[in-house]
Amino acid sequence: MSLNSAQSNQNDLPVNETGPVTPDAETENPSVPVAQESVPPVVEDAPALAIEEIAAAEVLAAEQPAAEQPAAEALAGEAEADFDDVAGDVEVFEDASAEGEDEVEEEVEAQAPAGEERPASKYRRGDIVEGTVIATSPMEILVQLDEIQGIVSGRELARMDRQGLDELQVGRPVLVYVLNPINRGGQAVLSLTRALEERDWRQAQEYLESQDMYTGKVSGYNKGGLIVRFGRVRGFVPASQVREERRVRAVGGSPMERWASMIGEDIFVKVVEVDRNRNRLILSERAAAKEVRDQAKADLLGQLKVGSVHKGRVVSLTDFGAFVDLGGADGLVHLTELSWKHVTKPQEIVSVGQEVDVKIISLDHDRRRIGLSMKALEQDPWDRVVSKFRVGQLVRGKVTKLTKFGAFACLDDAPEIEGLVHISELSEHRVAHPREVVKEGDELTLRIVKIDRVQRRMGLSLKQVDAVEYLEIDLATYDTVEQPPAAGSIQVGDEKSQPDES
Repeated sequence: MSLNSAQSNQNDLPVNETGPVTPDAETENPSVPVAQESVPPVVEDAPALAIEEIAAAEVLAAEQPAAEQPAAEALAGEAEADFDDVAGDVEVFEDASAEGEDEVEEEVEAQAPAGEERPASKYRRGDIVEGTVIATSPMEILVQLDEIQGIVSGRELARMDRQGLDELQVGRPVLVYVLNPINRGGQAVLSLTRALEERDWRQAQEYLESQDMYTGKVSGYNKGGLIVRFGRVRGFVPASQVREERRVRAVGGSPMERWASMIGEDIFVKVVEVDRNRNRLILSERAAAKEVRDQAKADLLGQLKVGSVHKGRVVSLTDFGAFVDLGGADGLVHLTELSWKHVTKPQEIVSVGQEVDVKIISLDHDRRRIGLSMKALEQDPWDRVVSKFRVGQLVRGKVTKLTKFGAFACLDDAPEIEGLVHISELSEHRVAHPREVVKEGDELTLRIVKIDRVQRRMGLSLKQVDAVEYLEIDLATYDTVEQPPAAGSIQVGDEKSQPDES
């Protein structure tokens, strides 16, 4: 069927809006590479030619026998990510590879002798077979199949790039797609580009069934998301299926502002829908994100060593700590490893996106967990505890937390040091719970009753603040504090303060 006849029926066919494409998306035939360099169009609406190509492709597909049309399976629900919103994002990319096939067949038929009976052929339209190049010329390529010869027309050759043409050497094997099993001249009409395209579609189906991860590059974009080449087939990654880190970068009012900077970047995706009849290949980066990170973490775990120091970026905060990306794998800085001082929530120390230095303190290869510390890179405050504080000394502190066995308090002179006031040290009388005596935020005078440098523990007491056994220590401490002179007192040696004897 010709393109003109297809146009007459276009009102009865569904027309899909196509968004702007990038230099990688050819306008005339997006699935077949062209020899000349493409010009990067930046358009918001589909050109009229795209509607004609869609109509021609739909009609041509409808004419094929039902048994030869690949079945379309909507398997989006089998992917890990939620694809409920994909329908709103998906732009249908119509493949115009069928355009010109009728003309190719007519060209070859016109060159064949008329009036000869066509011999039987074991091939069928749509078969992909391997043959051997037996002759080449600027007008055609002859390919030897098992029993008959096939012909690749000059029109087909005009669509191929220079590299593809250079590979067509006599004696070399070549993969071909059967357009017509036998023409009037007893030859099969073949297509080289369509064979490669069909092979890619079949490979995409295999990826869908196996859910293996596919590695490609961002080759273009439209208003709904990114375009990724799957061989000669254009795959589409809807914006809702782009991983979080990439979506954060997709800012701006136009598709170019959101997506253009990502062209050429590597991308890991999984196939979530293959619809050959509609020429639709839907990919998801989100579905592959977990597998990508797991693999990156496994690789990174093999390189990390306990005690090594790394730079990272805070990617998320939880009640129990902060997760830091080390360049492909996340490690956890537990709440107790953020700082030497008392921390109730990680937001007090770090924020998402902040660059931090961390030290590896534990590695669990079996569970793929990385333990990190920020306070390990700070000076240990306990190094000066022994020299600055002693048992029996009175200190000021602030209650930070209450537990059933006592109250924790940080020292005013060393806020990174936190000591425990055991429940038995709160009062002379029996206490059922610390809340009966103190509350969080109370400023208290406390007495140090224990210092354990090895275990980094300090015992405090509230009830022994006025204890008689510490009276001498308190007096000695008081005597060492310089007292200001009383008003009117005379200081020995101060000539100005001596009375006038005259």
